[in-house]
Amino acid sequence: MRHWIARRLNASIERCVPERRIYVRSDRGTRFVRLSSAGQVLIGTGVVALLGWTVLGTAVLMSGAAGPVRSDEAERRDQAAFEARLDALASARDAHALEAEAADRRYAAALDRMGSMQEALLAAEGRLIEADTGLEAVQETMRRVIGERDLARRELAALTGEGDVESATLALGDAHGTVELLSAALGETARERDALAGAVADREAQMARLELDARLTAERNDRIFAQLEEAVSVSLEPLERMFSAAGLPTDDILAAVRSGHDGQGGPLEAVATIPGDPGAQADARRANAILGALGEMKLYRAAADTLPFADPVPSGAYRLTSGFGPRRDPMGRGTRMHSGVDFAGARGTPIHTTADGVVTRAGWMRGYGKTIEVTHAFGIMTRYAHLSSIDVQHGQRLSRGDRIGGMGTTGRSTGVHLHYEVHANGSPVNPMTYIKAARDVF
Repeated sequence: MRHWIARRLNASIERCVPERRIYVRSDRGTRFVRLSSAGQVLIGTGVVALLGWTVLGTAVLMSGAAGPVRSDEAERRDQAAFEARLDALASARDAHALEAEAADRRYAAALDRMGSMQEALLAAEGRLIEADTGLEAVQETMRRVIGERDLARRELAALTGEGDVESATLALGDAHGTVELLSAALGETARERDALAGAVADREAQMARLELDARLTAERNDRIFAQLEEAVSVSLEPLERMFSAAGLPTDDILAAVRSGHDGQGGPLEAVATIPGDPGAQADARRANAILGALGEMKLYRAAADTLPFADPVPSGAYRLTSGFGPRRDPMGRGTRMHSGVDFAGARGTPIHTTADGVVTRAGWMRGYGKTIEVTHAFGIMTRYAHLSSIDVQHGQRLSRGDRIGGMGTTGRSTGVHLHYEVHANGSPVNPMTYIKAARDVF
């Protein structure tokens, strides 16, 4: 059965692709090469496979080249935007701190004025009470004098019938004089009482206005603090997530950076509180919390610059061809540990350092070819291998993002690529842990 199927298949191929002969003429005669139907099919299949492989490889390279590209200028713009935002937050914090301090001073002055007004009000109320008391005394005296006057009139009426008119008239005149004097005193006391009552009303209205101003100032400060707290929280959370995702001992790193910053001028200065004023003390606590968060942001930023969070090929013109961990050796020598990651790209693609540090190797290294090693803080070292060029020198101090060389294929390499390693305290770790942790931050 198999032979019959094979014969039918060969017959079909020969009908579709007949046998051909290629003649070659030379001085010695004419020769020909015979191409069977199966051979022609085999050659055609190989040509189609080669063309397909070429198209596929070109598509892969084009898709890698068309991927997201981040230039040095874009990274610098992002960093400048972040620093500008941080500076803006610091400026806003300083302005609002000055405004809050001025508001506290105005509030304290208002409290002093309110205290003085309360003392004056109490004194006016005391004088008003005294005036009321005096008024009552005058009224009592008037009632007594009027009674005496009425008595004198009755006596005068009685005396007119008895002849002692002159004495009664003198007594009645004295009573009238006393009544007029008391009436004048009573009017003056009433006017003074009315004036004191108006002054008390004015003081109470002014105190109400001061209390309203104080309440509005407290509400405005609360809105300002809420906006600052939200802005600081939005800026600080990505940095915290980045360090957490990288699995770094954040507390130890920040403590080390903080001690270094203290040696260069110390942390942000805290806002002083006003003793005996609960509202001002609460505002001072919120302001100090914001200052503390801004200081922590600066520490995170300084620490991030010293750790390999950046991409060694920031242009993005590469393909990740080999990850970290065990893999089959590309030279055919079994399975071996791959201590870094490989980024494939065009020869000469710029390579940049991923953190601040010092160049501790810049030259040829067995197996790695042209190699650069940069030592960073906290026991971190990065290695850049198979380079086509080295643009730094041993002992040179670098900042994150500085160009150090070009991508190549020197050393034990099968193609143009960058072999990138990260070592923590002498042991290799996965570089993508740092790069992926910072991908949404820088």
